[in-house]
Amino acid sequence: MRLAVVYTLLALIATAANLLAQVVAVRLWFGPWPVEVSMLVGTGVGLVVKYVLDKIYIFRFTAESAAHDLQTFVLYAAMGVVTTVVFWGFEWAFYRAFEDKNLRYLGGAIGLAIGYWAKYRLDKRFVFRPAPP
Repeated sequence: MRLAVVYTLLALIATAANLLAQVVAVRLWFGPWPVEVSMLVGTGVGLVVKYVLDKIYIFRFTAESAAHDLQTFVLYAAMGVVTTVVFWGFEWAFYRAFEDKNLRYLGGAIGLAIGYWAKYRLDKRFVFRPAPP
């Protein structure tokens, strides 16, 4: 139960970082595709924040080298591709359905919650394990 609470709190921190980065990006980007650019920026920020938090507080993972840490991060990011599609799908669907930025962010938060639930299971099984000999 403690793990679930800690994971939820860390997911909320990463979600806040993601959504805050989106707000900042959409205000600073004056080019085409502002929603899409902000979603991409938020995803990148959220990915790095979530990786560091998960690595330290959830899986208590220590890489054996910089190369091992990079390998673990790449695998972590790869596992996140499917969950990112879920997150983006919810956010984009809410944006298109309601044409309201607040509801867009609500859709993003719902998508992130579903994605993080699935991602924990993938990370536990495939990502955070000792380096091969």
